[in-house]
Amino acid sequence: MTIYLGIDDTDTRESRGTGRLARAIAAELALSYTVTGVTRHQLFVHPAVPYTSHNSSAVIHIRDTGNGIAGEVFAAAKELMLADFIDGSDPGICVAADREIKSDLSLFGFSAKTSIVTQDQARGLARQAGVLLEGLGGTEDGIIGALAGVGLAASGNDGRFIQKGTTRDLRGTQTVAAILASGVDRVMTRDGTAVGEGTIALRKFPKPACVEGKAVLFVEADGDAYRDIVMG
Repeated sequence: MTIYLGIDDTDTRESRGTGRLARAIAAELALSYTVTGVTRHQLFVHPAVPYTSHNSSAVIHIRDTGNGIAGEVFAAAKELMLADFIDGSDPGICVAADREIKSDLSLFGFSAKTSIVTQDQARGLARQAGVLLEGLGGTEDGIIGALAGVGLAASGNDGRFIQKGTTRDLRGTQTVAAILASGVDRVMTRDGTAVGEGTIALRKFPKPACVEGKAVLFVEADGDAYRDIVMG
C-alpha cells in the first residue's frame, strides 16, 4: 500500500524547482516514514495554463503502514512547504492513500495532461474521495497539478522517477547490474526486450519511467553497449 504526496506550482523562474523541493521534503519525511520514490508528471502545456517552465508536478511515494499516517504526512509536508514558500508561486498540496484513489482521480490526472481543468473540478473530486487537498498561497492553482499528479502516480503508468533508491548517485557509464542494484526494477529497450547485462552510458543519472508501478529504464543500442532514453 502506498500514500501519494503531490505538490505543484511551488516555484518561480528564478527559484529552485518543484522537483528539488519534492526531493528535499522526501528527505525530511524519510526520517519518519519509508519513502519509496519521487516521480515527475508532465501536465498540459498551453498558453491559457500558467506555469513556470515545463508545467510538471511532483509526487512523493510513501509506504502506507495502515496506521492512518496520511494526515501526519500532510501536516509535515505542509509545514515544510510553508517554510520554503516562494513569493509569486501558487503552491498546492495533495495527500491520498491508494485505497482512496478511484478511477475518476486518475482520469482527472490524464485529462490534465491534454486539456484545461479547473480548481473547482479538483476541489469537487477531492471532496468526493475524501482526499486531502489544499492551496498554500497565491492563486492556489497548484491544487490542480497536485491532485492530477496523485491520480497519475496512482495509475502506475505515468511519469518518471526523479529519485528512486540511489539512482541519483550514478553517473557516466554504468553496468546494468549497478543500475538494477541502485533501485531500478527493469532495464529494457523500447520494444520491450529485457536487458540483463552490459553497460549503459547515462545522460546524467538514471531516470526510469513508471510502467505498471515499476521503475523501468529504457535504453537503446549504442555500438556494443547501450545509452539511456528519458521517457515518461
